[in-house]
Amino acid sequence: MALAAERLAIEGVSIEVDGGRFAAKVIAGQPYEVEADIFSDGHDSIDAVVLFQRKGSDEVGETPMTFVENDRWTADLTLPEPGDHEVSILAWRDLFLTWRKEVAKKHAAGQSIALELEEGRQLLSAALESDGRADEAGRQTITALLDEDAGQPASEADHEGLRFARLGAPDVVALMRRIGPRTNATPYRWLPVFADREAAAFSAWYELMPRSQSGSMDRHGTFDDVIGRLPYIRDLGFDVLYFPPIHPIGKTNRKGRNNTLTPADDDPGSPYAIGAPEGGHDALHPELGSFDDFARLVSAARDHGLEIALDFAIQCSPDHPWIREHPEWFDWRPDGTIKFAENPPKKYEDIVNVHFYRGALPDLWIALRDIVLFWVDKGVRIFRVDNPHTKPFPFWEWLIAEVRAKDPGVIFLAEAFTRPKVMARLAKVGFSQSYSYFTWRNTKDGLTEYLTELTATDVRHIMRPNFFVTTPDINPRFLHASGRPGFRTRLVLAATLGGNYGIYNGYEICEAAAVPGKEEFLDSEKYQIRVWDMDQPGNIQDDIRLMNRLRHEHPALRQFTDLTFYEADSDHVLAYGKQAGDDFVLVHVNLDPHNAHEFRLEVPLWKFGLPDEASIEVRDLINGNSFTWHGKYQWLTLEPDTRPYAVWQLIAPGVAR
Repeated sequence: MALAAERLAIEGVSIEVDGGRFAAKVIAGQPYEVEADIFSDGHDSIDAVVLFQRKGSDEVGETPMTFVENDRWTADLTLPEPGDHEVSILAWRDLFLTWRKEVAKKHAAGQSIALELEEGRQLLSAALESDGRADEAGRQTITALLDEDAGQPASEADHEGLRFARLGAPDVVALMRRIGPRTNATPYRWLPVFADREAAAFSAWYELMPRSQSGSMDRHGTFDDVIGRLPYIRDLGFDVLYFPPIHPIGKTNRKGRNNTLTPADDDPGSPYAIGAPEGGHDALHPELGSFDDFARLVSAARDHGLEIALDFAIQCSPDHPWIREHPEWFDWRPDGTIKFAENPPKKYEDIVNVHFYRGALPDLWIALRDIVLFWVDKGVRIFRVDNPHTKPFPFWEWLIAEVRAKDPGVIFLAEAFTRPKVMARLAKVGFSQSYSYFTWRNTKDGLTEYLTELTATDVRHIMRPNFFVTTPDINPRFLHASGRPGFRTRLVLAATLGGNYGIYNGYEICEAAAVPGKEEFLDSEKYQIRVWDMDQPGNIQDDIRLMNRLRHEHPALRQFTDLTFYEADSDHVLAYGKQAGDDFVLVHVNLDPHNAHEFRLEVPLWKFGLPDEASIEVRDLINGNSFTWHGKYQWLTLEPDTRPYAVWQLIAPGVAR
């Protein structure tokens, strides 16, 4: 019976998403913890490995698992390259280790183990006859061991102890774990896992509108103007430069300043009204420059250590060529007019939406895929997707898979401020990153609860948030009256809590002027060209440089899920730490932009195996000085106008500085 062979139970596999329907996410070249419950009947010792292979490959690798507690096993899996992979678990009864444990007890009790030694020899001999797992070096080691043992007396107690010490030596146990028979080997089903490149999990985004980079209200910015801004952006420490749509903008129902319906002749319109006689999603706004200019920008950005990210916004201006060429892709009203985009009571008269079924399937799907691949060919490998939650899930699953089949390093960020389960589904179907509710989590309890959900529940296997502090669409109420301290606070939270985070230009000068009663920017760049002076007094450029430098210098800040919240006895102070190997970073942030708060902080000495009364070396990562904290509790005051945050490195005893 086939069922009889699979004697072990494998349950609760951590990276299994919806029974294997969707892929868990890892980063190529970086270890990722895989956990499972593994057990069997009786008291025999068992062992297990994680199996992995590139999808479509016959070459299978394996990583040993380690017992933790309560039948839970773990392994650090490292997939070597980006792309689709499959992962499984194989568990078996380890008869040699079982033998060694049982014989050790008998020998310690003074019992004769002569027969048991012969059983051990048989188990070793079986390794020579197993399913080809024994390599030549292993076979020679076991053969030599058996030959040496064969010349020893069989039953004298002293010799039994010597024989057991030889046959059951730790190095022999380790060798048998590697090449010995795997009795009742029980496999788990293959599970999909997608390995991204590191930028999917660790990135700092800077968003700007190219048309506002000329330095003059009288001239539309160009790609060459953006090239002139690259040293500044790189000096701040960012690695992704993101543009809203850079395509031709329609004139029909063009929006004017502050979203009015009566534009002036020189109003540039919203870049999200994509499409004009000059072209659509595969064309450039003519005032920005040519494709040669764009290629020069991509190359210059790369030379500055920056990747270009583009907005993939599927909506169309009423002037988009597709409306004339493919009317079946759009919705039409009974009177023959095209249906404009709406989100009642909001209306977007300058755009129309495609539909994805009826006469649009499959031609529209293919056209949109080809648009993404068009820009990939132009050197763009990161896309921020506008409102993906208003498009069909099957479409995204198909498109992302199609693009990754060409280039598994392409990254998709879902701009989906919507319901949690919808956001999770978008992550499951393939989005590499996701906008999040971080923008509206401003209290200690709110941040703790939300970050715990993102880092410590099953969602961590599928969703990587990108903590944008502001966007052209969102000017958070917290910042309207927070002043400079609030901007510094939110920056530090985003940069140190998140693996991915981003700012929209103007954040560094604490831009917060809002449309009264709304979370929208007054004089928004979405509807007009702006001129920016990023060096004006009160800017927080130094804070940004510091955060981005610390993120790159400290492995603890390069990862997201190893996050722990610690005690700070003030409702206005958030305390948390991250750890990667010997690197431990502790952060304290004053969430109140208007008042100073003194508080008792908890030093997590137990993380270093130290008692509560121990001392530990501390490096102040803001000022660069080092000192010693004595004991588990310390006192600190955070002033909003001078020092609203503190970042420390705790250095374990014996660790080199």
